[in-house]
Amino acid sequence: MRDHCGENINESGAALSSQVGSLLLMTGIFFLNFMSRIIFAPLMPIIEKDLGFGHGEAGSLFLLISLGYFATLMGSGFFSSRSTHRKTIIFSSMALGAALLAISFSNTMWGIRIGLVILGMAAGLYLPSGISTLTSLVRSRDWGKAIAIHELAPNLSFVVAPLLSEALLRWLSWRYILALLGIASVFVGLAFARFGRGGDFPGESPRPETLKILLAQPSFWIMVVLFSLGIGASLGIYAMLPLYLVMEREMVRSWANYLVAISRILSLGMAFLAGIVTDRLGPKVAMGSVLLGAGFMTLLLGAVPGFWMVLIVFLQPMIAVCFFPPGFAALSRIGPPSVRNISVSFTIPVAFFLGGGAIPAGIGFLGEAGSFDLGISLVGGIIMWGFILLRYLKFPDE
Repeated sequence: MRDHCGENINESGAALSSQVGSLLLMTGIFFLNFMSRIIFAPLMPIIEKDLGFGHGEAGSLFLLISLGYFATLMGSGFFSSRSTHRKTIIFSSMALGAALLAISFSNTMWGIRIGLVILGMAAGLYLPSGISTLTSLVRSRDWGKAIAIHELAPNLSFVVAPLLSEALLRWLSWRYILALLGIASVFVGLAFARFGRGGDFPGESPRPETLKILLAQPSFWIMVVLFSLGIGASLGIYAMLPLYLVMEREMVRSWANYLVAISRILSLGMAFLAGIVTDRLGPKVAMGSVLLGAGFMTLLLGAVPGFWMVLIVFLQPMIAVCFFPPGFAALSRIGPPSVRNISVSFTIPVAFFLGGGAIPAGIGFLGEAGSFDLGISLVGGIIMWGFILLRYLKFPDE
């Protein structure tokens, strides 16, 4: 049997209860991996003031992280195929910690920029090896539960990042917060090296003939665009939302971060509901509903005044997070079975680069030009436009 990344794995595996320790260590690594990429959002008003740059430069920082993430996620198979998944996980966590420490000590913008690219590169190595290791540890009947636990990491990161920032900013500068995250990442990597299990097998790099089949599928490119919009509605807006609330809506920084954190708490259970809707109505209908709803809410986020804006801050992420269950369900149906694992490996990095990097950068540059509201609303309109693409999305089994 083959997992998501194409490796042969142990069909039997072990019961989930016997692998809880390793699973929690991997979830901790993934938590710090994701948190290290989004922690700059709640810290950005302070970083922007401290370093003296504008909204455009602030948005471009997320683009640099996404650029590094894109590069190594695309090439992670080549790295793990010459090593093992276990060593790749450990190296990713240690390199991530080193990058955060380097950024915290850097006194030049170029040093910070280079550090952010390296941070993204270190983070991008984890996910394919993490999923491969997880599915090799646990028997197939427990994969759903194991992956659900593992996927708590990014959802909790959205909540913890602003709350942790506000708690630590009372005593520490943003540089020390990054340094603490870096030390934590190194520590968890060492803990997995000592106590973690699994992943003692090499990865598999994508073959040219497989890529030719995938890249010839028009539906693959449509899914790349749709995932870019889905990630833009979630991570892209999140990246710039605290800065937008503070600078454009004149909200106190602490209240802005608390608002963003609480809004994400209410979104934690929405993905499960989206999965039920996907099973009943199909991925196209579910994705179309999410794109229209999330796009409209994002458009309103840049347009409505006062109390209504606070309401939209709560509603927008609740709809946006619903994209991913139908999105992955649709992505798994692209092309023949031999290319489906590669479709995930190549769609996600491109989508993260565009949705999690280019969209925040675009919002930031419009904010720099005095059109922060317009930037947010424009992204909302683009997300709604994705509904039209669903008409051209075709599955082989249709």
